[in-house]
Amino acid sequence: MDESESQRKAIESLLAGFRNGEWDAMELGQRILHAAIASSGNVTPDTDRAKRTGFPEVIYGAGKTPESILAVLDSLLQRHPEILITRVSPEQARVVSDTYPFTRWNHVARTIRVGRSEMPTTPENVSSDQIIGVVTAGTTDEPVALEARETLAWMGCGTILIQDVGVAGPYRLLARVPDLKRCTAIVCVAGMEATLPTALGGHVACPVIAVPTSVGYGASMGGIAALLSMLTSCAANVAVVNIDAGFKAGYIAGLIVKTADRANSG
Repeated sequence: MDESESQRKAIESLLAGFRNGEWDAMELGQRILHAAIASSGNVTPDTDRAKRTGFPEVIYGAGKTPESILAVLDSLLQRHPEILITRVSPEQARVVSDTYPFTRWNHVARTIRVGRSEMPTTPENVSSDQIIGVVTAGTTDEPVALEARETLAWMGCGTILIQDVGVAGPYRLLARVPDLKRCTAIVCVAGMEATLPTALGGHVACPVIAVPTSVGYGASMGGIAALLSMLTSCAANVAVVNIDAGFKAGYIAGLIVKTADRANSG
């Protein structure tokens, strides 16, 4: 009996107990919630997340053993065609790739996407009516930007990657503004003084999700200076996520596009 069949039988048993008066409605809900979270050793994957939020659980790889990652993957892949893992080490990627034949590891982004029955689509080959821009101030911001881009590919969102257009050379950004005006949302990744999102925000009519990076010299304080700069942006269409949080920015941009798709189709 696979895990999903076991959960179904457990829930049917709980419903029978409720009908027999063994517990009230509140306790029934609590027991069903507990049964829906499949426990596996020291991990408890949220197998019901896609029903609540539209996308399955994303595995955060940092600090996990390869065995823990495999346990979560096995549970999630029973229900979903593709799973994303972020902050993956080379050793974790090797173990996952040796176990599952359909994987895409991006060593710069530190992500690995695992397909149940086919190879994950590359960001360049995602077919999408709407485009999300992923923009970097400098090439040292690339790992965070690629984390966002791999997240968006996993969500089925098309992207355009524009790199090294920071404010130290303003003409570089101006040359790419026509491309950026096509975007439904933009992820803008910058370190140091991190003024690129503000400069960009004044040229486009879409949300700009700003990602501060830990790139910079001593006074950048590991990205805190960039974070504060972005938080005090005077551009009204700029919102900010945490330092180096490429996944979070990509996920939010993807939700913006998916929400727009649903509204247009409805």
